[in-house]
Amino acid sequence: MRHFGHLAPEVRQHLFHREPGEFTADSPARLLSAALGATLYSPATRPRLADDILKQAARGVVSMVLCLEDSIDDADVEHGEENLVRQFAELAARPGGADLPLLFIRVRAAEQIPDLVRRLGSSVRLLSGFVLPKFTGERGLPFLEALQAAETASGRRLFAMPVLESPELLYRESRVDTLEGIFRAVDKYRDRVLALRLGVTDFCSSYGLRRAPDMTAYDVQVVASVIADVVNMLGRADGTGFTVTGPVWEYFRAPERMFKPQLRQSPFLEVQAVELRARLIEHAMDGLLREISLDQANGLLGKTCIHPSHVLPVHALSVVSHEEFSDAADILRPERGGGGVLRSAYTNKMNEVKPHRAWAERTLLRAEVFGVAREDVGFVELLAAGIPD
Repeated sequence: MRHFGHLAPEVRQHLFHREPGEFTADSPARLLSAALGATLYSPATRPRLADDILKQAARGVVSMVLCLEDSIDDADVEHGEENLVRQFAELAARPGGADLPLLFIRVRAAEQIPDLVRRLGSSVRLLSGFVLPKFTGERGLPFLEALQAAETASGRRLFAMPVLESPELLYRESRVDTLEGIFRAVDKYRDRVLALRLGVTDFCSSYGLRRAPDMTAYDVQVVASVIADVVNMLGRADGTGFTVTGPVWEYFRAPERMFKPQLRQSPFLEVQAVELRARLIEHAMDGLLREISLDQANGLLGKTCIHPSHVLPVHALSVVSHEEFSDAADILRPERGGGGVLRSAYTNKMNEVKPHRAWAERTLLRAEVFGVAREDVGFVELLAAGIPD
């Protein structure tokens, strides 16, 4: 699979200086954690789930979570499990299995992990891992232990994606202890933790809050402070950190607005895409685009998505610009190993080799999976190429 692989080759050649690279479910964990992109959630009870997965893969989705937790009613868990087993078997029987996204199951309890792996049988080869809800050090260890046991029993490499969403993490008086406990748990199973996911909806619910479509998670200060502390303690670039993904965006059509749209007109005027801008605003995408930009500025990579229309904006803004690539490549040249300061090739900024090295390494990893845009291609062209008429 590859990002933007659903576009025609000639379209990709027009958009990319370096096209996104190919990867598989068996690629190294470091590459997969950067490649997750927009992870699309779907209730595990959907009757045509196999068809849905194939349809979304054809539209550019590369990672999906099939949810047995908050997205379904408590009474439907048993039915959801049965449906998953049936739909995985159906997928396994179809040709073209290599074109499937990375598939994860979000469970409620640790004991579901070995049980589902056993029931999936040979179709477990299509599964990449499990999403672990309301993760803390104490509650998370049984999930990780169950994952390890299921992996051993099945012979299939399985990843964990813990969701950080518990009240203990949100409340100031327990936050540091909770973060330290989470770190001890995920560090012990580091080879199997693909990414940490933020459950901002649960954070908001603890205070009876819900952000509006013209507000981002970073405008809700009690939530923004948690994101900052999670990145501070769990997302460091010194080799101890993990990939942390961005929070879910809840809207796919904007209600009545209080504030002006957040998309400037000029980038759309330059490429004659005024109608695209109007469509994005109508569907609350301007707020989503702003939040994605803030995710990246705050050290997050990828995003939880609950609507297919959110996938392309996440991927378009994940593509490395030609300028970013130029700076990163300059910083990481072997002859720069001793440090120093240099003017960027775009002659608009200072590149300081040692302080910017970690950024450059992360940027080139992102370029490997999302590609590098041509010098004259921006996010508007990437969006316009992927949004159907």
